[in-house]
Amino acid sequence: MAQGVVKSYDPNSGNGIVVLDTDKSEVYIQPGSLKGSIFRTLRQGQRINFEMHNIDDVPTISNVKIGQGGY
Repeated sequence: MAQGVVKSYDPNSGNGIVVLDTDKSEVYIQPGSLKGSIFRTLRQGQRINFEMHNIDDVPTISNVKIGQGGY
């Protein structure tokens, strides 16, 4: 699982951005990324663990869980 920090998240659209801990690159949170997760929304600065996937050559996340150390 990858780990990062939520840079932004819009609960209305389900879109957002996570900054990866490993190389500080940004990964897209697309609508539906929280499906199957206990989360309904994310907060800026929140540390999360997640699985990464490429959808149409765009890195995106799924299977979101609270990251080590909270936020």
